[in-house]
Amino acid sequence: MPPSTQTRKAYIVGVGQTAFEKPRNRVDYPELAVEAATKALLDAGVNYDEIEQAFAGYVYGDSTCGQRALYALGLTKIPILNVNNNCSTGSSALWLARQAVEYGIADCVMALGFEKMAPGSLSNAFSDRDPPLSKTVGLMADMEKVTMGPFAAQIFGGGGQEYCEKYGATWEDIAAIAAKSHTHSVNNPYAQFNVPYTTEEVLADKKVTDKLTRAMCCPTSDGASCAIVCSEDFVRRHRLENQAIEIAAMAMATDSPRLFEDRSMIELTGADMTRACAKEVFAKAGITPNDVQVIELHDCFAANELLLYDALGLSAPGKAHEIPRRRDNTYGGKWVINPSGGLLSKGHPLGASGLGVAFFLVNQLRGWAGPMQDPRVVPGGPVAKPYVLGHNLGLGGSCVVTLLRRPDFYQAGQKPDGQDRVGYSHGHVCKPVTTADVDKVKSKKAFSKWAEANL
Repeated sequence: MPPSTQTRKAYIVGVGQTAFEKPRNRVDYPELAVEAATKALLDAGVNYDEIEQAFAGYVYGDSTCGQRALYALGLTKIPILNVNNNCSTGSSALWLARQAVEYGIADCVMALGFEKMAPGSLSNAFSDRDPPLSKTVGLMADMEKVTMGPFAAQIFGGGGQEYCEKYGATWEDIAAIAAKSHTHSVNNPYAQFNVPYTTEEVLADKKVTDKLTRAMCCPTSDGASCAIVCSEDFVRRHRLENQAIEIAAMAMATDSPRLFEDRSMIELTGADMTRACAKEVFAKAGITPNDVQVIELHDCFAANELLLYDALGLSAPGKAHEIPRRRDNTYGGKWVINPSGGLLSKGHPLGASGLGVAFFLVNQLRGWAGPMQDPRVVPGGPVAKPYVLGHNLGLGGSCVVTLLRRPDFYQAGQKPDGQDRVGYSHGHVCKPVTTADVDKVKSKKAFSKWAEANL
């Protein structure tokens, strides 16, 4: 059982992100990581000397890549832990940072996620050992559900097909979900793709599996995201009441016996991890899904977004397809789901994706999301106490669900804020960092001249 007493609350005070882009070996991972970290530190108005711990997430890379990247900001001797939890790596780093603050281990912690990926579909990195998903793929084969296409697409596509067969959803419903997300992405300058689709265009795109088309599948990407997590004492000392966002509740789960015992393609997508996390965070926060306005969830494939409506409790069991039919997943509906465009459009650099979710949700609650903004959740808006929800899932498995809200002490409009320090509205404008930006946030007391010239 987890500890029954939470010693204090944790807050996100700074967020930063690079553009997510097609893997083409244009930028190496240390540059991506430093850009995201620099933006997050500028946003928070602190330098690297105030970071007491760092959790660096990535999936593809050698050991201690986190150290290699962060040494460019200073060699401050802090603990740097490297995190690898498949597609939920970024949110796992955030979960660890939140724990360190919540239980009084540190006052200010960095969660950093980055990825430099190879083009094309995911594949196993090692050929001389059993792959982590061998049992999942083996059960899929035993169930005679293996079709054409990459294994991840087969798993999530198979889950979508099973939902259609059991509950009356259709692939037109799934295509409408994809079209919604692609249309949202037009307003996101950080996204890999900014091309709107209609439902008909999604259905007519190139087939990846027997059911999934290319427009229903997320791309591989290079990119980085970062969040600075701190205590309330730190918020007040640094006068960050004008932008601190409270982590109202957070849960992480791995797979249950249902993964294999149900002999279900829906369960092979890790649906029960999501159910467990959702139940926990809503209970901790004392709210229901009806109290949430904005959601960024793990739509690695459009079929998974349909499954997640059900698993997160947004719909009655077996009724997920009613949400896109009512347009309750977009502006003007009950929820705005993936206003960033989701993984389908913004891209999926595995180590960064979960922290990218936090980046977009934090800026929603600050009212800094520009054309992506849901007007219901801005400070002073029509919803007195808005909540936003983040969901990040990795097969194998790991799931993290996060509820964010503005704290009661939030002071909207007080200056300066992170937009002033970054120099522009970084919640909806994407620019690279400069050497002068890095100089503002790098360590003032533990910086190596050699590192400055060579890292």
